[in-house]
Amino acid sequence: MLGNFSVLYAGHVLEGENIGFNGTPHDDRTWDNERLALSFSIAKDLASRMEDLGYDTLWMAEHHFQREGYETIPNLMMLGVWLSQFTQRLKFGCGFNILPMWHPIRLAEDFAMADILTGGRVIFGVGRGYHTREVEAFGAPMLDADANRELFEEQFEIIMKAFNEPSFSHRGKHYTLPPEVPYRGYQLQDITLVPRPFNLPVETWQPMVSGSERGLNFMAKHGIKGVILGTAAKYIEGWMQRFQDVNARHGRDLALGENLALGLWCYLDSSAESAKRTLEPIFEEHVKFAAPLGMLRYNEKQMKATGPAGVATHIAAGSNFEEVINNRAWFAGTPPDMVAYLQELQERYPGLEHILIGFPMGLSNAQFQDQLACFAEAVMPAFKPATVSV
Repeated sequence: MLGNFSVLYAGHVLEGENIGFNGTPHDDRTWDNERLALSFSIAKDLASRMEDLGYDTLWMAEHHFQREGYETIPNLMMLGVWLSQFTQRLKFGCGFNILPMWHPIRLAEDFAMADILTGGRVIFGVGRGYHTREVEAFGAPMLDADANRELFEEQFEIIMKAFNEPSFSHRGKHYTLPPEVPYRGYQLQDITLVPRPFNLPVETWQPMVSGSERGLNFMAKHGIKGVILGTAAKYIEGWMQRFQDVNARHGRDLALGENLALGLWCYLDSSAESAKRTLEPIFEEHVKFAAPLGMLRYNEKQMKATGPAGVATHIAAGSNFEEVINNRAWFAGTPPDMVAYLQELQERYPGLEHILIGFPMGLSNAQFQDQLACFAEAVMPAFKPATVSV
């Protein structure tokens, strides 16, 4: 049953300026350093307002080198620790830590510190990445999807050992931990993460990206929860069922939708038409950003083609605005329209608890603050007790 309402902010600093197909071309966007750091203060504004309005988690995204201003947060745990100083209850989701760009022990250490310093308010999330500029620049594979997944899986295994075992060792294709060296008079055989997280087991989330059998089996094997974002309604149905089925094969009996979060790119207004007028150039900006990365499906034939690491099999949406509105990959409507849609989801997926409201690229911080308030005041009370403070 729905009851956990959160927000996804990937870290854009566009603030509604020159967006859409008639706006600044994607690769022509450049910002000065001060503007690129604006995402931190935007995140602080969001966190404070979300806490007042009764939201549960602010999810943010790890990315690098994006001088275009789309995703400008390089370290989620550092930002989460900082934001925890200005809030008492709100959690901060890592959506997602891109494992191939980390040494697994360094990531495990950083998360453990964040877990302890925030009293368990940082949520662990892992991903494989989808920007060649980012992942390959860190010396990890992105163009080679199989190599990327192989590395990711070994890194995750190491991180889980580090979190859960008082001491551990690992011998794999990419890592030998600890190295076979003498240390203070003895031969090193194991190491300990210092400190380990206080809150064990560590709740872990991963985006539902390629939808491959190997990927779903990996998630089910490790009890990883999944996030679905920007996907047409008919594909959501299939993903929910497949996730439930594969978990059952691993001995985990889940209600349909359980351990999943559904993310919505949406805009609410006094009428569906006015919401669509506002949302359309924002959607166009999303297309400018995502299409060159292979992240949009244009037709059935192209659904078989993928971008780096198979990302295109994830987002069942195209470049036609009316089409993505009609197939519910994006949502434009009134608050009662949204309540009705969420009630429909709740009936169809009784195990679904988590809804993420996306802060789409191009929308300004002020506009999204208004959307936060509208959703909290006119939609959330239909699913959870009102917690809005003024």
